[in-house]
Amino acid sequence: MIDTAMLMAAGLGKRMRPLTATRPKPLVKVAGKPLMDHALDRLEAGGIRKVIVNVHYLADTVEAHLRARKCGLDFAVSDERAKLLETGGGLIRAKPLLGDKPFICANSDNLWIDGPQETLAMMQRIWNPDRMDALLLLVPLARATCHTGPGDFHMDANGRLSRRKTAYVAPFVFTGVQILSPSLLVDPPGDVFSTNIFWNRAIEAGRLYGVSHQGLWFDVGTPQAIPVVESMLAHG
Repeated sequence: MIDTAMLMAAGLGKRMRPLTATRPKPLVKVAGKPLMDHALDRLEAGGIRKVIVNVHYLADTVEAHLRARKCGLDFAVSDERAKLLETGGGLIRAKPLLGDKPFICANSDNLWIDGPQETLAMMQRIWNPDRMDALLLLVPLARATCHTGPGDFHMDANGRLSRRKTAYVAPFVFTGVQILSPSLLVDPPGDVFSTNIFWNRAIEAGRLYGVSHQGLWFDVGTPQAIPVVESMLAHG
């Protein structure tokens, strides 16, 4: 049972301006609750007990919110105040806090509704460290609400992933939720880099896998997306 997670909360939230002029994106409210709390609620419901949260932009505000949150989660902060490290660099910085077992990594602006199965439990049932370095939660492009990109991955019948080819559309979008093995977090190319570096290595080794999300997923990346998401949440 995976009981540790990393919540990515250090970004600048540029696409969410002007709402992020005075608050970090994880604390922008959707349906009456900060985006961060939607993600934390899902993690706690999925059996997570320790959450490492990386901070950079308006870091004091994020830390104050975590201290005030009433829940059963144990928080640790990975401090990126001095330099924003992107997703891959953020994972390397937080690695000493994450321990030596597989963990869940989620974006703080990730908002999903479970389908027939509880999402994190489903991912843990599928997770196989003998075959996988990473297991990504994907959503079909046609059901990626408020998402405007051309898709990210192809997935074969066994769940193994490959990249979208340039100038083509791929059928699956990465939701921002994944299970990672600490063994993948090695040999960083520098301080600041994307998790894509780790995924590319896993693809080359045939160890990047995915699973299709059966519920709803929302890309809450812009102010314009918020009323759309709130309407869908309110009306089902």
